[in-house]
Amino acid sequence: MRKSLIPAVCLAGAVACTVSATPAHAAVVGSVTPTSSAARAGIHQPGDAYAGWSAHRSASLTRTPLAGARPMAAAGQTLGIDVSSHQGNVDWSAQWGAGVKWAYTKATEGTYYTNPYFAQQYNGSYNVGMIRGAYHFATPDTTSGAAQADYFVAHGGGWSKDGKTLPGMLDMEYNPYGATCYGKSASSMVSWIHSFLNEYKAKTGRDAVIYTNYDWWSTCTGNSTAFNATNPLMVARYASAPGTLPGGWPYYTIWQYTSSPLDKDWFNGDISRVRALANG
Repeated sequence: MRKSLIPAVCLAGAVACTVSATPAHAAVVGSVTPTSSAARAGIHQPGDAYAGWSAHRSASLTRTPLAGARPMAAAGQTLGIDVSSHQGNVDWSAQWGAGVKWAYTKATEGTYYTNPYFAQQYNGSYNVGMIRGAYHFATPDTTSGAAQADYFVAHGGGWSKDGKTLPGMLDMEYNPYGATCYGKSASSMVSWIHSFLNEYKAKTGRDAVIYTNYDWWSTCTGNSTAFNATNPLMVARYASAPGTLPGGWPYYTIWQYTSSPLDKDWFNGDISRVRALANG
């Protein structure tokens, strides 16, 4: 599915967005080609990547939920979803009726793409009463972490203390366009992540959530423990339990547990804890 590269600009905590018809950094986009595994996951051009696209690559993850493994909420957990351009216009009223109380929406990728459905997804979830946030798909081989944080904040990834806006999420996972670790050593990858997170906090005052899985984090950061005391973890594992957590995190804040029929997540706390994360 080919998606247009039309930037949607939203203000965190607001319900109004403006849309520009200008393609974003077409020269950078034109030089990147998805891998065959990315193409099989529905990524046909730069910008199509989404949280959990590569879950099937890890022995600890599977794109299809395990037979009989439909994780139920533990006491006090709260159901959420995460969406990208692949979901198009989301029926947020239906999701609210199904018990979804919060959502993350992909806003940006690299410094070359914004989700053309961002306004409908980000504002639509807010309008039905959900607590929502935006996420950024990182491409550490294209531009610096600080540059990508600036781009993210400028295109919907900001934050305001309105009780309904979650801090931004940094999506760190397999490269859909080439080498697994984006051509970086573990130490260089950790430095890149620091650059993004430091700039994001300087711009918003918040520590971003980190989305990752054990396999990629171990392979590409050396299982770095540099962020477990500051940045909440959203762990991806499509199974009946979240399994071993990466990076020495003592607990997960969010667990992405399935992609069927769309990405579903448990927040590790009741709605008051979701609101507390939103408020900082």
